[in-house]
Amino acid sequence: MRYSTEHKLQTREKLIASSGALAKRGGFASTGVADLMKAIGLTGGAFYNHFPCKDDLFSEIVRRELSNSPLARLAARGAERQRLARCLEQYLSLAHLHNAEEGCPLPPLAVEIARADQTVRQEAEHWLVVLHAAWSETLDDPELAWALISQCVGAVVVGRMLASETVQSELLQASRSLVAKVLA
Repeated sequence: MRYSTEHKLQTREKLIASSGALAKRGGFASTGVADLMKAIGLTGGAFYNHFPCKDDLFSEIVRRELSNSPLARLAARGAERQRLARCLEQYLSLAHLHNAEEGCPLPPLAVEIARADQTVRQEAEHWLVVLHAAWSETLDDPELAWALISQCVGAVVVGRMLASETVQSELLQASRSLVAKVLA
């Protein structure tokens, strides 16, 4: 039975969304094609009707996740310092720390992106450069923009490594204080 083009597009969209959530929750490299397809109720063989290889799916996940992240949307609107500070305060919160699936894709996927093929890394670089350009304009300082991006992503990565919420809170508070001082 042949499926309509619309059905194929809907299935592809479900695959990308589901795979993005799975990747942020448990890792992309460790999740097989069969498991990615099972998550949307299909067999592994159907995967190749949508992507020639798993790396192509990962590249699309990276594009979609980074272009739709809250920080990217903030950058696209041309943020002022105060708005950027409010956004980063939310970014550096326990709610964001404990919600990898719905949060920024950089903390859970950065190591996998670094190990991925050139196409995936180029896609990630493109969106980071877009974010950096917007923050550079807001901050009037390209070096500070890179430093803040790294500080915020790094704080979430380290926070997720920690076992106790008390120490996580201390780490996030220290990062929020640093960001507030820098943006004041």
